[in-house]
Amino acid sequence: MKHMFRRSSRRSSTALVLSTLAIAACGGGEAAPSDSTTVATTVGAENIAIVTSGTIESGPTVSGTILPEREASVRAQVGGSVLQIYQDQGQAVRAGQTLARVDAGGLQDVFLSARSGVTSAVNNADIARRELERAEKLLAAGAIAERDIEQARRNSIAASAALADARARLATAQKQVGNTVVTSPINGVVSERGVSAGDVVQPGAAMFTVVDPRSMRLEGAVPAEQLSQVRLGAPVTFTVNGYPGRTFTGRVTRVNPTADPATRQVRIVISIPNAEGRLVGGLFATGRLASESRTGMVVPVTAVDSRMNTPAVFRVKGGRVERVPVQLGIRDEGAERIEIQSGVQVGDTLLLGAAQGITPGTVVRVSTPSDRAPSGARGQ
Repeated sequence: MKHMFRRSSRRSSTALVLSTLAIAACGGGEAAPSDSTTVATTVGAENIAIVTSGTIESGPTVSGTILPEREASVRAQVGGSVLQIYQDQGQAVRAGQTLARVDAGGLQDVFLSARSGVTSAVNNADIARRELERAEKLLAAGAIAERDIEQARRNSIAASAALADARARLATAQKQVGNTVVTSPINGVVSERGVSAGDVVQPGAAMFTVVDPRSMRLEGAVPAEQLSQVRLGAPVTFTVNGYPGRTFTGRVTRVNPTADPATRQVRIVISIPNAEGRLVGGLFATGRLASESRTGMVVPVTAVDSRMNTPAVFRVKGGRVERVPVQLGIRDEGAERIEIQSGVQVGDTLLLGAAQGITPGTVVRVSTPSDRAPSGARGQ
């Protein structure tokens, strides 16, 4: 028992010494890990944004199909066989230039008959007029009674009416013959050709489509609640598929007076100058109607935390996360950017997306692509 007591006493003395040394090493206080041993939370470069200075614009977005401002559908005015095609797709034409010719057929015979009818009617009218003049002279000389001149007057009137009818028939026949020559109604470019030589067309059949490429239009729609931001003449900046990296500008020329009952959208028409002829009909365009423009601090919309009453951002400063209340300005829906008027400075680093869930005060480290490269690649 005495030996067991001695061993127990030696153990207690050793523990007491170790405790005393630990307390002395900590300055008599509680031990705490230093910053050098704190593990930093790594944040990928895709989850950060830098506050920049730039121009931001607000306004409703608009999208739609680009169409020619002036377009003419040329249709057959008479039926018959197409004798010849003079213009094809893509060719520039002038107003009045011949596009095709249709076989006149029996129309030419009708025209010749109508012209002969006019000649005969002119002769009859001339004879009736001279008979009336002779009767009027005899009446003035007292050689005939008043009632005897009535027949001459009726004959002259009938002959004049027949002449007018003959001339109308000739004009109609001449117009029909003229319609066998198909011409362009406007200056432009042939965009469609629906017939070929030898085809038989009926009146009203589509033959050509001619467009004026000097001016195009974009037909789009905006939500009814944003209609107050739309005004005639307002500039619209948009991009077109097929022209990456390029922007075009147009102006609002028409606003539909009624909204679509199903979508609650209001249709607008934007006129687009196209003097160089770069734009073609049928392309899809997306743009925004600029109602307000400012220059200031700009960040992505996802950098702002709006879950509380006061909007804020999560800023990385001194290697730690801090939540900073901010004052917001206008918002660009199309570019998904927003203006910050106060609370941050240009060049500040902000957290995005899931990184905003990091608790304020946490030490963070922003990784770079080289940090995430495989070890073998870094060693090369």
